[in-house]
Amino acid sequence: MASVHEGLYYSSMMNQGVVHASVFGIKDWVTPYKIAVLVLLSEMSHAGEDAISLLERRRLNQLLLPLLQGPDITLSKLYKLIEDCCPQLANSVQIRIKLMAEGELKDMEQFFDDLSDSFSGTEPEVHKTSVVGLFLRHMILAYSKLSFSQVYKLYAALQQYFHSAERKAVEDTDMEDGERKMEKEDLDVSVREEEEACSGPLSQKQAEFFLSQQASLLKNDETKALTPASLQKELNNLLKFNPDFAEAHYLSYLNNLRVQDVFSSTHSLLHYFDRLILTGAEGKSNGEEGYGRSLRYAALNLAALHCRFGHYQQAELALQEAIRIAQESNDHVCLQHCLSWLYVLGQKRADSYVLLEHSVKKAVHFGLPYLASLGIQSLVQQRAFAGKTANKLMDALKASDLLHWKHSLSELIDISIAQKTAIWRLYGRSTMALQQAQMLLSMNSLESVNSGVQQNNTESFAVALCHLAELHAEQGCFAAAAEVLKHLKERFPPNTQHAQLWMLCEQKIQFDRAMNDGKYHLADSLVTGITALNSMEGVYRKAVVLQAQNQMSEAHKLLQKLLSHCEKLKNTEMVISVLLSVAGLYWRSSSPSIAMPLLLHALALSKEYRLQYLASETVLNLAFAQLLLGIPEQALTLLHMAIEPILADGAILDKGRAMLLVAKCQVASAGSYEPVKKAEALEAAIENLNEAKNYFAKVDSKERIRDVYYFQARLYHVLGKTQERNRCAMLFRQLHQELPSHAVPLINHI
Repeated sequence: MASVHEGLYYSSMMNQGVVHASVFGIKDWVTPYKIAVLVLLSEMSHAGEDAISLLERRRLNQLLLPLLQGPDITLSKLYKLIEDCCPQLANSVQIRIKLMAEGELKDMEQFFDDLSDSFSGTEPEVHKTSVVGLFLRHMILAYSKLSFSQVYKLYAALQQYFHSAERKAVEDTDMEDGERKMEKEDLDVSVREEEEACSGPLSQKQAEFFLSQQASLLKNDETKALTPASLQKELNNLLKFNPDFAEAHYLSYLNNLRVQDVFSSTHSLLHYFDRLILTGAEGKSNGEEGYGRSLRYAALNLAALHCRFGHYQQAELALQEAIRIAQESNDHVCLQHCLSWLYVLGQKRADSYVLLEHSVKKAVHFGLPYLASLGIQSLVQQRAFAGKTANKLMDALKASDLLHWKHSLSELIDISIAQKTAIWRLYGRSTMALQQAQMLLSMNSLESVNSGVQQNNTESFAVALCHLAELHAEQGCFAAAAEVLKHLKERFPPNTQHAQLWMLCEQKIQFDRAMNDGKYHLADSLVTGITALNSMEGVYRKAVVLQAQNQMSEAHKLLQKLLSHCEKLKNTEMVISVLLSVAGLYWRSSSPSIAMPLLLHALALSKEYRLQYLASETVLNLAFAQLLLGIPEQALTLLHMAIEPILADGAILDKGRAMLLVAKCQVASAGSYEPVKKAEALEAAIENLNEAKNYFAKVDSKERIRDVYYFQARLYHVLGKTQERNRCAMLFRQLHQELPSHAVPLINHI
């Protein structure tokens, strides 16, 4: 703990009615609020068992700890807290404080003299070593060390503290009774006056409690922490009275990270380690090199900060400095952290997995389970992108889960489950991904059992919820997806650090809905927001919109640039998606033969990297290209290979596209059949079209529903079913008049 320069701010604190006792060796001081808490303790000790029920006493005991540890609050808030626990005691406290504040100075003197009697006797009311006993002894000792002028200023501050609460109570009563109307500005002024009456520097214990509480909330439940502006204001006030309080600088660093302020976060981080270096002697007394330890961890944290903001060159320089100092000090723990960050900085290199494997082995050797588990999970992620089989990856994650449960690393358990969810989605197993996401939700209940239970608002939880929203949207359950997104917005407001996850998820769902509905202008307007959150995804979506609007040359240029960029970054999933889009451009331009090499390349990549769902989608596109080339029999054979995974784990839209393509191939193959067999094939095609129509209706894809009605009308005409033909023709006409037509033949897209 950094030392606090009390003497520098002694006079300013006295002006605010705060008597600082640290000058006399006690890291605490007397304030009007603490006098009010002492009155509460006194009244509790003097009240008999009949005056306070067992339930009320239990509530008061639960209230005492936050009152003793927390910062000073206004007298009206204190009254309200006591009244919620025991109304009768709140009235007694109010009367006692009123008599003291409206009396004379000797009344406060007498009150502190009477406090010492709490420890006297064979059975004292308060034990000296209890939490309440220590608080009483600190206050009595701090008060006894004050000079007469300091006591007078303290009494004047108590009177101001009391009268501010009285004024607020009168104003509240007047407003309720309607005797006079108070303007909002007047009310704000009265509240501000009352808050100023209890404002002042925190004691060391209060500051430590405040910092630990806010740091815990920032990690576990950011929505319950103070807003970035309010927290920074409190920290600035704390640092005004305690400029060498290192922990306050570190919390300021975390707070600035929330709003992505690189300059202020760097400034606060450097100040934190500067203050630690000033107290390096404390580390040496414990057998540690405090000065050198602070330097190497300062460089390591600075590297992590630069890496977070994408400043990789500066991060590498800072990391090299941390490695150099750690090697000089023979600090293996620091070197292991440096090794992990070296992998993060160089994970795009082909040999990065060697570095990662070495890091995991060393972490296990030095007994660092947290680093070892993170290394295993990073290795699993890398192997997933490299196309390793799912069973090997799950075995590796099982080994890391054993570490988590053995060492009670609950945070890493959540990360592991979120990792499994993402891996199953990458491999196209939506059912397994849904199961893993729901498992994480069941481990962290959405409803808090009581105020003491902290909800898990970490990144892994946000990732799982985003996957859940996208999976529901893919199945046409847009209402359920909207509910999940609503919950995400409540748990991760826009100013929190993980809000970008649900923002991107929401934009993508809205984009897909707009494209399904044929509202390309709306989809185009969403591209800007997607690009701001994920540039690569935004460029791809822009190309999809241009393709739908028949701006083929612009879409082709954009896709070619994106393809070369993704190949450099080795983003295989996006490479396959771009290849499929480019192939779509060719057959929409009546050149399906040119699309075949691209589709075969996409199929080879998806098979190599075991991306089953993308492989099925590629086979679907290959079958469509063969249909356009006039070989529907082979297309139908291919479809039988790909349709099972699509129907099992595919999105609703893809299921409809598959059934529509099956119907097209059945119709094209029936041209050479005998009349009876041809009629049966056409009837089967109509059934498949009905199934496709039901799928398209779930996602409100009106363009594709129009295509289905068109084909059904043609088929009913061939079969001589006039009534059904007329009905489908009428429905087709209604949708055709409602939707814009882009002059593309209906056969040239799926």
